[in-house]
Amino acid sequence: MAGHSKWANIQHRKGRQDEKRGKVWTRVIREIMVAARAGGGDLQVNPRLRLAVEKAKAANMPADTIKRNIDKATGNLEGVHYEEIRYEGYGIGGVALMVDTMTDNKVRTVAEVRHALSKHGGNLGTDGSVAFQFKHCGQLILAPGTSEDAVMEVALEAGAQDVVTDEDGAIEVLTDPADFEVVKAALDKAGMQPAVAEITYRADITIELSEEDSLKMQKIIDALEDLDDVQEVYHNAAL
Repeated sequence: MAGHSKWANIQHRKGRQDEKRGKVWTRVIREIMVAARAGGGDLQVNPRLRLAVEKAKAANMPADTIKRNIDKATGNLEGVHYEEIRYEGYGIGGVALMVDTMTDNKVRTVAEVRHALSKHGGNLGTDGSVAFQFKHCGQLILAPGTSEDAVMEVALEAGAQDVVTDEDGAIEVLTDPADFEVVKAALDKAGMQPAVAEITYRADITIELSEEDSLKMQKIIDALEDLDDVQEVYHNAAL
């Protein structure tokens, strides 16, 4: 199945994240704590925590820091209680936005999210206003040059839902969230290392923006991602 160009968007996003590397640990720590509090501190039975710990290791977080925050979340050490809240809204040109936050003060967080949106030409919507435009799924993206036939054989055999070929040559493997780890392990075993491997919210349809509107939209995304309480920003803009 052929898909729109995503590789440039992915490289752009990774570059922006690298520029904000100082915030990565903060976000990963919150994800570890929420995952451990919700599903316990045992990595073997808590897939969300396993994924969070993988992100922490990829960000070069020390093992003792990881363990300390799991212990905080499971009550072995005193810690802060974070609440997960999702905000939905609109950006430039009707672009749909979902903003996932983890906060210990939701009054502060909603005010900051609303301000970041309104300051740059966006607006906050109501619950459910845009969520229907996104699919919760596992997403694994392999760089251009990877064999499409090989990816399809391995991924579909392992339980992937779909394999989408980007017009730039990148290959996107989509899975049910529950099958994500199995499919990722199969690709890893076959020597096909994804450039992106995450459980995410994928837009069903993307909106093409002009260069000027893309710059405006990027300002909204940057403003949201710069907020301490924001974990992830999902959107359907082709920047």
